Amino acid sequence: MRNLEELKEASPFPIGGENTAYAQYFTGKSYLSGLTADQLSIANVTFEPGCRNNWHIHHGGGQILLCTAGRGFYQEWGKEPRELHPGDVVNIQPEIKHWHGAAPDSWFSHIAIAVPCEGGGCEWLEPATEEYEKLLKI
Repeated sequence: MRNLEELKEASPFPIGGENTAYAQYFTGKSYLSGLTADQLSIANVTFEPGCRNNWHIHHGGGQILLCTAGRGFYQEWGKEPRELHPGDVVNIQPEIKHWHGAAPDSWFSHIAIAVPCEGGGCEWLEPATEEYEKLLKI
């Protein structure tokens, strides 16, 4: 996905507005469209090329990512990054340190589903700068 218009055509979900509420936890611009919060928290998250979130941990409940458009990456602490494409599903268990975001040359969108739990939450950590820069050399 070379540009946002291409991504909008490919994605069946709205892109939403610029993700200013969580911008401090992202490198680059992301966009957020809340889809529902009735029974589960489900949102469409869109990343501009090169954008990724910081390392983070979902305490108590995990997270599920449903990749819908573009090309991105997911990485768990201590493991190699995984390239993501539309149709890929990432099942993130609770307490796993990880990051995800767009490839350097592509927009990327995924549906983020927060697995509900009592007393859970997200702990935001350091940027994934070093790990992402390694991708640029691959």
